[in-house]
Amino acid sequence: MTAMSVLPVPTGGQYRQPIITAAIELTAKSGWSAVTMARLAELVGVSRQTVYNEIGSKTALAEAMISHELRRFLAVVSTAFDRHPADLVEAIYDAVREVLELADDNILLRAIASATHGTDNEFLPLLTTRAGTLLTEAKAVLRGRVRSYAPPLDDGQLTVVMDLVVRTVLSHVMQPSGTPAETADGLAWVATRVLGTAPSGSMRTRS
Repeated sequence: MTAMSVLPVPTGGQYRQPIITAAIELTAKSGWSAVTMARLAELVGVSRQTVYNEIGSKTALAEAMISHELRRFLAVVSTAFDRHPADLVEAIYDAVREVLELADDNILLRAIASATHGTDNEFLPLLTTRAGTLLTEAKAVLRGRVRSYAPPLDDGQLTVVMDLVVRTVLSHVMQPSGTPAETADGLAWVATRVLGTAPSGSMRTRS
């Protein structure tokens, strides 16, 4: 299973992706409340009706923005696992580190973080509504990739471990308590204990 197989392939015309990109950048710069169909039409250089035709409602736009970012993160996860087809712990280490590095420079996540501090709270209910689906999609991708390594876990145990990893990563995305490498190292250490494997070469702070 690959990351991209879990999410539906985006549909729409030639202006859909430029509109979503403009919406992400405008949200980061001015807040979600500044995002209007008229403003997006101006930024992309199309009519307001074209924006409505490509996107629909503002709620649909928010969902498209979130899905766009999720695809980027899941693509990073998929690439990390592809690099280490025989070393699950190393794949987990790389996936976690690179997701957190991507998050550190993600303009939409910075906008969401600003919203949590009171600068713009209109986007948060949309994110909260979508959160359950986001978690389900992310865990499904990770579970599918990990299962291909035939770990010594049954389906229930694997679900628990994937839930732990995904929720821990999301927590560090929104409120980091260490560097991406340190967080990845910690989760890789947990993986060695759960899987009963030897520590990977990337684990420099734990044994």
